[in-house]
Amino acid sequence: MTELTVGVGAGLDTADMVLNIGPQHPSTHGVLRLKLTVDGERVVTCEPIIGYMHRGAEKLFEVRDYRQIIVLANRHDWLSAFANELGVALAVERLMGIEVPERATWLRTALAEMNRVLNHLMFLGSYPLEIGAITPVFYAFREREKLQAIMEEAAGGRMHFMFNRVGGIKEEVPAGWTRRARETIAEVRKGMKDIDVLIRRNEIFMARTKGVGVLTAEAAAGYGASGPVARASGLDFDLRRDEPYLAYGELDVPVVTRQAGDCHARFECMLDQVYVSLDLAEQCLDKVDTIQGPVNTRLPKVVKAPEGHTYAWTESPLGLNGYYLVSRGEKTPWRLKLRTASYSNVQALATLLPGCLIPDLVAILGSMFFVVGDIDK
Repeated sequence: MTELTVGVGAGLDTADMVLNIGPQHPSTHGVLRLKLTVDGERVVTCEPIIGYMHRGAEKLFEVRDYRQIIVLANRHDWLSAFANELGVALAVERLMGIEVPERATWLRTALAEMNRVLNHLMFLGSYPLEIGAITPVFYAFREREKLQAIMEEAAGGRMHFMFNRVGGIKEEVPAGWTRRARETIAEVRKGMKDIDVLIRRNEIFMARTKGVGVLTAEAAAGYGASGPVARASGLDFDLRRDEPYLAYGELDVPVVTRQAGDCHARFECMLDQVYVSLDLAEQCLDKVDTIQGPVNTRLPKVVKAPEGHTYAWTESPLGLNGYYLVSRGEKTPWRLKLRTASYSNVQALATLLPGCLIPDLVAILGSMFFVVGDIDK
Protein backbone atom coordinates (compact mmCIF):
# COMPACT_ATOMS: atom_id res chain seq x y z
CA MET A 1 0.00 0.00 0.00
CA THR A 2 1.32 3.44 -0.92
CA GLU A 3 2.01 5.60 2.11
CA LEU A 4 0.35 8.99 1.98
CA THR A 5 2.37 12.05 2.84
CA VAL A 6 -0.10 14.64 3.96
CA GLY A 7 0.70 18.22 3.13
CA VAL A 8 3.64 17.60 0.79
CA GLY A 9 3.22 17.23 -2.97
CA ALA A 10 6.03 17.16 -5.56
CA GLY A 11 8.36 18.84 -3.06
CA LEU A 12 6.00 21.79 -2.66
CA ASP A 13 4.35 22.87 0.58
CA THR A 14 0.64 22.24 0.35
CA ALA A 15 -2.28 22.69 2.70
CA ASP A 16 -5.04 20.20 3.35
CA MET A 17 -8.49 21.38 2.39
CA VAL A 18 -11.76 20.52 4.11
CA LEU A 19 -14.31 19.79 1.41
CA ASN A 20 -18.02 19.12 1.85
CA ILE A 21 -19.74 16.70 -0.53
CA GLY A 22 -23.44 17.43 0.01
CA PRO A 23 -25.75 17.84 1.75
CA GLN A 24 -27.52 18.85 -1.45
CA HIS A 25 -29.88 16.17 -2.71
CA PRO A 26 -28.04 15.28 -5.96
CA SER A 27 -25.13 13.93 -3.92
CA THR A 28 -26.90 10.59 -3.22
CA HIS A 29 -30.30 8.91 -2.93
CA GLY A 30 -31.29 11.49 -0.36
CA VAL A 31 -29.54 14.23 1.61
CA LEU A 32 -26.14 13.09 2.92
CA ARG A 33 -23.05 15.12 3.78
CA LEU A 34 -19.49 13.83 3.56
CA LYS A 35 -16.93 15.98 5.34
CA LEU A 36 -13.62 15.29 3.60
CA THR A 37 -10.06 16.31 4.24
CA VAL A 38 -8.30 16.28 0.88
CA ASP A 39 -4.68 16.65 -0.14
CA GLY A 40 -4.92 17.75 -3.74
CA GLU A 41 -7.36 15.29 -5.27
CA ARG A 42 -6.72 12.53 -2.74
CA VAL A 43 -9.02 11.95 0.20
CA VAL A 44 -7.20 11.85 3.54
CA THR A 45 -10.12 11.47 5.93
CA CYS A 46 -13.88 11.08 5.54
CA GLU A 47 -16.64 11.72 8.06
CA PRO A 48 -20.18 10.82 6.96
CA ILE A 49 -22.58 13.28 8.59
CA ILE A 50 -26.18 12.13 8.74
CA GLY A 51 -29.43 13.45 10.15
CA TYR A 52 -30.54 15.99 7.55
CA MET A 53 -33.61 13.92 6.70
CA HIS A 54 -34.45 12.77 10.21
CA ARG A 55 -38.23 12.72 10.74
CA GLY A 56 -38.37 11.01 14.12
CA ALA A 57 -40.23 8.03 12.66
CA GLU A 58 -39.54 5.79 15.64
CA LYS A 59 -41.10 8.30 18.03
CA LEU A 60 -44.08 8.80 15.71
CA PHE A 61 -44.69 5.04 15.88
CA GLU A 62 -45.32 5.35 19.61
CA VAL A 63 -48.43 7.52 19.15
CA ARG A 64 -50.02 5.58 16.29
CA ASP A 65 -51.84 2.27 16.28
CA TYR A 66 -50.48 -0.74 14.48
CA ARG A 67 -52.41 -0.07 11.28
CA GLN A 68 -51.20 3.53 11.11
CA ILE A 69 -47.58 2.54 11.75
CA ILE A 70 -47.48 0.68 8.42
CA VAL A 71 -48.11 4.00 6.62
CA LEU A 72 -44.96 5.48 8.14
CA ALA A 73 -42.81 2.37 8.04
CA ASN A 74 -42.99 1.88 4.29
CA ARG A 75 -41.34 5.27 3.72
CA HIS A 76 -37.89 5.07 5.32
CA ASP A 77 -36.48 3.23 2.29
CA TRP A 78 -38.79 4.56 -0.39
CA LEU A 79 -37.49 2.02 -2.91
CA SER A 80 -38.44 -0.93 -0.66
CA ALA A 81 -41.85 0.09 0.64
CA PHE A 82 -43.40 -3.38 0.56
CA ALA A 83 -40.47 -4.91 2.43
CA ASN A 84 -40.58 -2.18 5.08
CA GLU A 85 -44.26 -2.56 5.89
CA LEU A 86 -43.90 -6.34 5.82
CA GLY A 87 -41.36 -6.26 8.66
CA VAL A 88 -43.73 -4.32 10.92
CA ALA A 89 -46.61 -6.70 10.16
CA LEU A 90 -44.43 -9.74 10.89
CA ALA A 91 -43.32 -8.31 14.25
CA VAL A 92 -46.90 -7.57 15.37
CA GLU A 93 -48.13 -10.96 14.13
CA ARG A 94 -45.37 -12.72 16.03
CA LEU A 95 -46.19 -10.88 19.25
CA MET A 96 -49.92 -11.54 18.87
CA GLY A 97 -49.46 -15.16 17.81
CA ILE A 98 -51.40 -14.67 14.57
CA GLU A 99 -51.25 -17.40 11.94
CA VAL A 100 -51.39 -15.81 8.50
CA PRO A 101 -53.40 -17.64 5.77
CA GLU A 102 -51.24 -19.66 3.38
CA ARG A 103 -52.40 -17.80 0.28
CA ALA A 104 -51.45 -14.46 1.87
CA THR A 105 -48.01 -15.82 2.79
CA TRP A 106 -47.22 -16.84 -0.80
CA LEU A 107 -48.58 -13.59 -2.22
CA ARG A 108 -46.46 -11.63 0.25
CA THR A 109 -43.38 -13.57 -0.82
CA ALA A 110 -44.06 -12.95 -4.51
CA LEU A 111 -44.63 -9.23 -3.97
CA ALA A 112 -41.54 -8.95 -1.74
CA GLU A 113 -39.37 -10.37 -4.53
CA MET A 114 -40.94 -8.09 -7.13
CA ASN A 115 -40.28 -5.13 -4.81
CA ARG A 116 -36.66 -6.32 -4.53
CA VAL A 117 -36.34 -6.14 -8.32
CA LEU A 118 -37.85 -2.63 -8.34
CA ASN A 119 -35.27 -1.52 -5.77
CA HIS A 120 -32.33 -3.09 -7.60
CA LEU A 121 -33.34 -1.70 -10.99
CA MET A 122 -33.19 1.82 -9.58
CA PHE A 123 -29.58 1.34 -8.47
CA LEU A 124 -28.60 -0.59 -11.60
CA GLY A 125 -29.70 2.43 -13.62
CA SER A 126 -28.58 5.26 -11.36
CA TYR A 127 -25.15 3.89 -10.43
CA PRO A 128 -23.75 3.89 -13.99
CA LEU A 129 -25.36 7.33 -14.44
CA GLU A 130 -23.41 8.66 -11.46
CA ILE A 131 -20.13 7.73 -13.13
CA GLY A 132 -21.04 8.94 -16.61
CA ALA A 133 -23.09 6.23 -18.38
CA ILE A 134 -26.45 7.66 -19.39
CA THR A 135 -28.16 4.86 -21.34
CA PRO A 136 -28.57 2.18 -18.58
CA VAL A 137 -30.96 4.35 -16.56
CA PHE A 138 -33.41 4.44 -19.48
CA TYR A 139 -33.35 0.65 -19.78
CA ALA A 140 -33.71 0.25 -16.01
CA PHE A 141 -36.73 2.56 -15.81
CA ARG A 142 -38.31 0.84 -18.79
CA GLU A 143 -38.28 -2.44 -16.88
CA ARG A 144 -39.26 -0.77 -13.60
CA GLU A 145 -42.36 0.68 -15.22
CA LYS A 146 -43.57 -2.78 -16.23
CA LEU A 147 -43.27 -4.05 -12.67
CA GLN A 148 -44.69 -0.84 -11.20
CA ALA A 149 -47.83 -1.34 -13.28
CA ILE A 150 -48.39 -4.89 -12.05
CA MET A 151 -47.70 -3.91 -8.42
CA GLU A 152 -50.06 -0.95 -8.74
CA GLU A 153 -52.78 -3.19 -10.13
CA ALA A 154 -52.64 -5.33 -6.99
CA ALA A 155 -51.95 -2.74 -4.29
CA GLY A 156 -53.24 0.53 -5.73
CA GLY A 157 -50.00 2.42 -5.00
CA ARG A 158 -46.89 3.02 -7.08
CA MET A 159 -44.31 3.73 -4.38
CA HIS A 160 -45.98 3.29 -1.01
CA PHE A 161 -48.06 0.19 -1.53
CA MET A 162 -49.80 -0.07 1.88
CA PHE A 163 -50.78 -3.62 0.95
CA ASN A 164 -49.65 -5.45 4.09
CA ARG A 165 -51.95 -5.69 7.04
CA VAL A 166 -51.54 -7.31 10.44
CA GLY A 167 -52.77 -10.82 9.69
CA GLY A 168 -52.20 -10.85 5.93
CA ILE A 169 -52.68 -8.45 3.02
CA LYS A 170 -55.26 -5.77 2.29
CA GLU A 171 -57.39 -7.70 -0.19
CA GLU A 172 -57.43 -10.39 -2.83
CA VAL A 173 -55.53 -9.64 -6.04
CA PRO A 174 -57.64 -8.99 -9.18
CA ALA A 175 -58.78 -11.89 -11.33
CA GLY A 176 -56.06 -12.94 -13.76
CA TRP A 177 -53.41 -10.96 -11.91
CA THR A 178 -51.02 -13.88 -11.36
CA ARG A 179 -51.03 -14.64 -15.10
CA ARG A 180 -50.33 -11.01 -15.99
CA ALA A 181 -47.61 -10.87 -13.33
CA ARG A 182 -45.88 -13.93 -14.82
CA GLU A 183 -46.03 -12.37 -18.28
CA THR A 184 -44.50 -9.17 -16.88
CA ILE A 185 -41.71 -11.10 -15.16
CA ALA A 186 -40.89 -12.82 -18.47
CA GLU A 187 -40.72 -9.42 -20.21
CA VAL A 188 -38.47 -7.97 -17.52
CA ARG A 189 -36.17 -10.99 -17.62
CA LYS A 190 -35.82 -10.51 -21.38
CA GLY A 191 -35.29 -6.75 -21.03
CA MET A 192 -32.57 -7.22 -18.42
CA LYS A 193 -30.25 -8.43 -21.18
CA ASP A 194 -29.99 -4.86 -22.48
CA ILE A 195 -28.63 -3.62 -19.15
CA ASP A 196 -26.44 -6.68 -18.64
CA VAL A 197 -24.79 -6.67 -22.07
CA LEU A 198 -24.35 -2.90 -22.07
CA ILE A 199 -22.69 -2.41 -18.70
CA ARG A 200 -21.40 -5.59 -16.98
CA ARG A 201 -18.29 -5.98 -19.17
CA ASN A 202 -18.11 -2.42 -20.45
CA GLU A 203 -14.43 -1.44 -20.55
CA ILE A 204 -14.96 2.07 -19.24
CA PHE A 205 -17.29 0.91 -16.47
CA MET A 206 -14.84 -1.81 -15.43
CA ALA A 207 -11.96 0.68 -15.38
CA ARG A 208 -13.93 2.86 -12.97
CA THR A 209 -15.06 0.03 -10.68
CA LYS A 210 -12.61 -2.91 -10.76
CA GLY A 211 -10.30 -2.84 -7.74
CA VAL A 212 -11.88 0.40 -6.50
CA GLY A 213 -13.36 0.72 -3.00
CA VAL A 214 -12.42 -2.76 -1.77
CA LEU A 215 -14.36 -3.73 1.37
CA THR A 216 -12.91 -6.84 3.00
CA ALA A 217 -15.13 -9.52 4.50
CA GLU A 218 -13.77 -8.69 7.96
CA ALA A 219 -14.55 -4.99 7.57
CA ALA A 220 -18.03 -5.73 6.20
CA ALA A 221 -18.80 -7.95 9.18
CA GLY A 222 -17.31 -5.40 11.58
CA TYR A 223 -19.56 -2.63 10.32
CA GLY A 224 -22.62 -4.89 10.27
CA ALA A 225 -22.96 -4.53 6.51
CA SER A 226 -25.48 -6.80 4.82
CA GLY A 227 -27.27 -7.40 1.55
CA PRO A 228 -25.45 -7.10 -1.80
CA VAL A 229 -22.75 -4.92 -0.20
CA ALA A 230 -21.73 -7.66 2.24
CA ARG A 231 -22.20 -10.57 -0.13
CA ALA A 232 -19.92 -8.87 -2.68
CA SER A 233 -17.18 -9.14 -0.03
CA GLY A 234 -17.74 -12.86 0.39
CA LEU A 235 -20.14 -12.89 3.36
CA ASP A 236 -22.41 -15.77 2.40
CA PHE A 237 -25.45 -14.80 4.47
CA ASP A 238 -29.06 -14.36 3.42
CA LEU A 239 -31.97 -14.58 5.85
CA ARG A 240 -34.24 -16.02 3.18
CA ARG A 241 -32.08 -19.14 3.16
CA ASP A 242 -30.47 -19.09 6.62
CA GLU A 243 -33.46 -18.13 8.78
CA PRO A 244 -36.49 -18.44 6.50
CA TYR A 245 -39.66 -16.43 6.98
CA LEU A 246 -42.81 -16.15 4.83
CA ALA A 247 -42.64 -19.00 2.28
CA TYR A 248 -38.86 -18.94 1.78
CA GLY A 249 -38.43 -22.18 3.73
CA GLU A 250 -40.19 -24.01 0.88
CA LEU A 251 -38.10 -22.35 -1.84
CA ASP A 252 -34.55 -22.97 -2.96
CA VAL A 253 -32.96 -19.53 -2.58
CA PRO A 254 -29.62 -19.16 -4.44
CA VAL A 255 -27.37 -16.65 -2.69
CA VAL A 256 -25.32 -14.49 -5.05
CA THR A 257 -21.82 -13.76 -3.70
CA ARG A 258 -18.50 -12.41 -4.94
CA GLN A 259 -15.05 -12.33 -3.34
CA ALA A 260 -13.48 -9.14 -4.72
CA GLY A 261 -15.42 -6.72 -2.49
CA ASP A 262 -14.92 -3.84 -4.94
CA CYS A 263 -17.42 -1.56 -6.67
CA HIS A 264 -17.80 -3.92 -9.62
CA ALA A 265 -18.47 -6.92 -7.36
CA ARG A 266 -21.22 -4.99 -5.56
CA PHE A 267 -22.81 -4.05 -8.89
CA GLU A 268 -22.60 -7.64 -10.15
CA CYS A 269 -24.17 -9.00 -6.97
CA MET A 270 -27.13 -6.68 -7.36
CA LEU A 271 -27.46 -7.42 -11.08
CA ASP A 272 -27.43 -11.20 -10.63
CA GLN A 273 -29.79 -10.94 -7.66
CA VAL A 274 -32.45 -9.54 -10.04
CA TYR A 275 -32.49 -12.80 -12.00
CA VAL A 276 -32.80 -14.80 -8.76
CA SER A 277 -35.68 -12.64 -7.53
CA LEU A 278 -37.54 -12.90 -10.82
CA ASP A 279 -37.30 -16.71 -10.63
CA LEU A 280 -38.47 -16.76 -6.99
CA ALA A 281 -41.41 -14.47 -7.72
CA GLU A 282 -42.46 -16.69 -10.61
CA GLN A 283 -42.34 -19.81 -8.42
CA CYS A 284 -44.46 -18.07 -5.77
CA LEU A 285 -47.07 -17.04 -8.33
CA ASP A 286 -47.30 -20.63 -9.58
CA LYS A 287 -47.92 -21.74 -6.01
CA VAL A 288 -50.55 -19.04 -5.41
CA ASP A 289 -52.61 -20.44 -8.27
CA THR A 290 -52.86 -23.78 -6.44
CA ILE A 291 -54.09 -22.31 -3.14
CA GLN A 292 -57.61 -21.24 -2.32
CA GLY A 293 -58.76 -19.38 0.75
CA PRO A 294 -58.64 -16.01 2.51
CA VAL A 295 -55.77 -13.54 2.31
CA ASN A 296 -56.13 -12.00 5.77
CA THR A 297 -57.25 -12.74 9.29
CA ARG A 298 -60.29 -11.11 10.82
CA LEU A 299 -59.13 -8.77 13.59
CA PRO A 300 -60.95 -6.75 16.25
CA LYS A 301 -61.67 -3.10 15.50
CA VAL A 302 -58.85 -2.06 17.84
CA VAL A 303 -55.68 -4.15 17.55
CA LYS A 304 -53.77 -4.49 20.81
CA ALA A 305 -50.57 -6.50 20.98
CA PRO A 306 -50.15 -8.31 24.31
CA GLU A 307 -47.53 -7.11 26.77
CA GLY A 308 -44.09 -8.32 25.80
CA HIS A 309 -41.40 -7.82 23.21
CA THR A 310 -40.21 -9.47 20.00
CA TYR A 311 -37.65 -8.98 17.24
CA ALA A 312 -38.46 -9.70 13.61
CA TRP A 313 -35.89 -9.32 10.88
CA THR A 314 -36.16 -9.62 7.14
CA GLU A 315 -33.83 -9.75 4.13
CA SER A 316 -34.88 -6.45 2.61
CA PRO A 317 -33.52 -5.43 -0.81
CA LEU A 318 -30.58 -3.47 0.65
CA GLY A 319 -29.83 -5.90 3.50
CA LEU A 320 -31.02 -6.84 6.97
CA ASN A 321 -33.92 -4.86 8.41
CA GLY A 322 -34.77 -5.54 12.04
CA TYR A 323 -37.91 -4.52 13.93
CA TYR A 324 -37.71 -4.60 17.75
CA LEU A 325 -41.23 -4.22 19.12
CA VAL A 326 -42.02 -3.62 22.77
CA SER A 327 -45.67 -3.59 23.86
CA ARG A 328 -47.42 -2.79 27.13
CA GLY A 329 -50.69 -4.24 25.95
CA GLU A 330 -51.97 -1.03 24.42
CA LYS A 331 -53.09 -0.19 20.89
CA THR A 332 -49.82 1.65 20.26
CA PRO A 333 -46.33 0.20 20.74
CA TRP A 334 -44.32 1.34 23.72
CA ARG A 335 -41.24 1.15 21.48
CA LEU A 336 -40.54 0.13 17.89
CA LYS A 337 -36.87 0.31 17.03
CA LEU A 338 -35.70 -0.05 13.43
CA ARG A 339 -32.39 -1.65 12.49
CA THR A 340 -31.99 -0.60 8.87
CA ALA A 341 -29.53 -1.92 6.30
CA SER A 342 -28.47 1.47 4.92
CA TYR A 343 -27.42 2.78 8.35
CA SER A 344 -24.82 0.02 8.76
CA ASN A 345 -23.70 -0.05 5.14
CA VAL A 346 -22.91 3.68 4.97
CA GLN A 347 -20.61 3.54 8.01
CA ALA A 348 -18.02 1.71 5.93
CA LEU A 349 -17.38 4.89 3.92
CA ALA A 350 -15.12 6.16 6.69
CA THR A 351 -12.80 3.25 5.91
CA LEU A 352 -13.27 2.97 2.14
CA LEU A 353 -12.78 6.59 1.09
CA PRO A 354 -9.44 7.64 2.71
CA GLY A 355 -6.67 7.17 0.16
CA CYS A 356 -8.90 7.30 -2.91
CA LEU A 357 -9.11 10.06 -5.52
CA ILE A 358 -12.14 12.37 -5.78
CA PRO A 359 -13.44 10.70 -9.01
CA ASP A 360 -13.21 7.30 -7.30
CA LEU A 361 -15.13 8.70 -4.34
CA VAL A 362 -18.21 9.04 -6.57
CA ALA A 363 -17.88 5.45 -7.76
CA ILE A 364 -17.47 4.13 -4.20
CA LEU A 365 -20.30 6.21 -2.76
CA GLY A 366 -22.79 5.01 -5.38
CA SER A 367 -21.75 1.38 -4.99
CA MET A 368 -22.74 1.24 -1.32
CA PHE A 369 -26.41 1.17 -2.38
CA PHE A 370 -28.09 3.08 0.41
CA VAL A 371 -31.17 5.26 0.71
CA VAL A 372 -30.63 8.15 3.11
CA GLY A 373 -34.15 7.97 4.51
CA ASP A 374 -33.21 4.44 5.59
CA ILE A 375 -30.27 5.91 7.52
CA ASP A 376 -31.99 8.87 9.17
CA LYS A 377 -35.42 7.25 9.66
